[in-house]
Amino acid sequence: MKSIKRFALSAMGVAMLLVLSGCVSVDKTTGEPTGFIWNTIGAPMAEAIKYFANDMGLGFGMGIIIVTIIVRLIILPLGIYQSWKATLHSEKMNALKHVLEPHQTRLKEATTQEEKLEAQQALFAAQKEHGISMLGGVGCFPILLQMPFFSAIYFAAQHTEGVAGSSFLGIELGSPSMLLVAFAGILYYIQSLLSLHGVEDEMQREQLKKMIYMSPLMIVIFSLFSPASVTLYWVVGGFMMILQQFIVNYVVRPKLRQKVREEYEKNPPKVSPSAGARKDVTPKQPQAITTNKKKKNRNSGKQRSR
Repeated sequence: MKSIKRFALSAMGVAMLLVLSGCVSVDKTTGEPTGFIWNTIGAPMAEAIKYFANDMGLGFGMGIIIVTIIVRLIILPLGIYQSWKATLHSEKMNALKHVLEPHQTRLKEATTQEEKLEAQQALFAAQKEHGISMLGGVGCFPILLQMPFFSAIYFAAQHTEGVAGSSFLGIELGSPSMLLVAFAGILYYIQSLLSLHGVEDEMQREQLKKMIYMSPLMIVIFSLFSPASVTLYWVVGGFMMILQQFIVNYVVRPKLRQKVREEYEKNPPKVSPSAGARKDVTPKQPQAITTNKKKKNRNSGKQRSR
């Protein structure tokens, strides 16, 4: 089941990057962004960046920062909802540890394919009974709903007229910046560390620790081959992700933990009697044949004594 979760989350991460670059089309002749998402969301964002940069006299760097913050605040409720679902799953898993652990132990100790299949089915049935998703509570809809906005601001930061030839705090926005790349990687690493806060279940902590470098590494790789204007967008996004994680850690998680505990105190989950039982696949001895042989031997003895 761990491999399924890791595969699902990895596939989701790759899909997010593909959607990020695929939501907005790029004209092959001009190299400029086009398409429905760009025309309806991206182009207005680009105009907003130019407004703050030129009309307000703040520069393109501040324009990207302000527009990114506005966009992130708009979609923040979706991010909070997504984190709420994942946190609820985590708290349920922790509260149901005594219910699921026998199934997990049985699956680990299974020696035959039949035993493994039977243990997996029992574990999935127990999870389904208590409303636990196999994907760890990570819903696809909130993520997909955010992608057009991420894609639009990503291309707006890169293709807004005037950005490539401008600078921000001495950093050329049209060229890659190692300083911003390092800053972005550190911010997303901090966010990954914060995601471990409050996770009591050791198994979940180990799974999160294995993935703690995935997000920072992806951001660093993308930023190395992107202009500083895009990396600046990632940096601001990193700050907003940390803000979201603080809200989850200190507002959402305590409330959900209390809710789950109260729910299970009223209706305590029961461990299935056969949860940890392994099916005996040892072939039985042919007792009936042995008994017949004993009777036969006794009869033959009597006949000889006559």
